[in-house]
Amino acid sequence: MHRHLGKLVAGAALALTGTAAMAAITLPAGAGAAGTADGRPAAAGASAAGRDPGQPPPGVVENAHAQGARGVGRDPLTDDELRRARDLALPRTPRAAVRDVTGRPGPEPLTTDLAEPDPSEAGAADPPRRAVVSFYDYRGDGYVRTTVNLTTSKVEATDVQHGVQPPPGHDEAVEAARLLIAAPLGAGLRQDYRDATGRDLTGPAPLTVTGFVYRGRAEGAAPGALAACGQHRCVRLFTQVTGGRWIDTRRFVIDLSARTVSRLG
Repeated sequence: MHRHLGKLVAGAALALTGTAAMAAITLPAGAGAAGTADGRPAAAGASAAGRDPGQPPPGVVENAHAQGARGVGRDPLTDDELRRARDLALPRTPRAAVRDVTGRPGPEPLTTDLAEPDPSEAGAADPPRRAVVSFYDYRGDGYVRTTVNLTTSKVEATDVQHGVQPPPGHDEAVEAARLLIAAPLGAGLRQDYRDATGRDLTGPAPLTVTGFVYRGRAEGAAPGALAACGQHRCVRLFTQVTGGRWIDTRRFVIDLSARTVSRLG
């Protein structure tokens, strides 16, 4: 959605209502049972199953192999390794010392990735498996990255940075949508949703949202209310009625640290 939104919005007529803009997205004419995905009619003589009788049968998808508790080499992290990495990376301070995006105790998880091997272990037959776990602490507005050794079950390094804003996670985008819907500035979004569905929008559940970071003055002129963005965790949203229309909410900035909503321009 993040990559293709610009094309979708540019290729549809924008119906302006309230303070937001809504774009209708439709399938190509003729797509469906009577045609192909690009709108062309099915080839003459095609079988009832949609396949030319002269074509070989479709390939068979092999079932995924059972996943072990531990990967090997550069294998992706297994589900068990992901759980262990996140547990190991939890701050050793009391949970109340960090806060998630909703303000509850505990860190806001972002990513868990396989770490690059240590150069000193090059050529080792069975080098240790490591993971880098990142989260955001809303209490101190810090981006935390922790490297854990999954072979020894030890934390090897923790780095805390301020003013660094990685892409927001899904839960952060959903919380941003919740704040926008509840804010006075969300009136246009609520009206556009009602125009599209005939229903009231009271929460983010009926929406599909993707967030992207807003860094305040690092991106140009920013209203005074957004001067803290970059140090604070601020996001903008791509918003779609799930399975339906896009609603343009990109001019709104949600400061997740301060839990406020502002508008650009």
